[in-house]
Amino acid sequence: MSLSVASAALGSVPFTATSAIAAEKHQNVEETNKKLVLEFYDLAINKKDYDAAAKYLGDKYVQHNPTAADGPEGLKGFIDFLKSQFPQQHNEVKHVYTDGDFVILHVHSVRTPGTLGRAIVDIFRLENGKVVEHWDVIQDVADPAGARNSNGMF
Repeated sequence: MSLSVASAALGSVPFTATSAIAAEKHQNVEETNKKLVLEFYDLAINKKDYDAAAKYLGDKYVQHNPTAADGPEGLKGFIDFLKSQFPQQHNEVKHVYTDGDFVILHVHSVRTPGTLGRAIVDIFRLENGKVVEHWDVIQDVADPAGARNSNGMF
């Protein structure tokens, strides 16, 4: 083996080890973020417990849903709305995706028992282990009898 080939081979060892450590750290952050968002979501949306959910919020909470207000007080108002208008609402998280500081939930939301409900994609951004931003996309669940395929929405 020539000196240049040996140097090149040895030179890549620290990079590979560093890359593995960085990948593991990234995975740990994503797993932690996933856990935090699932806990936050259950407390806020299913249990409708603002006080318990608030500990997961950052100092700012930017809301991209045009019908919801920014800030922790905006979330409190939404939870109060759910309590008064849809006390039996339950959301079931069907899929969870993570990408760094983003956690994406694919959710089946049933506000009134016995209805088909809605399909929701909730996107949360975390900063320093706190939820600081939220987007969502909401669609009514279609009646399977009228669907053009049998795949379902979840």
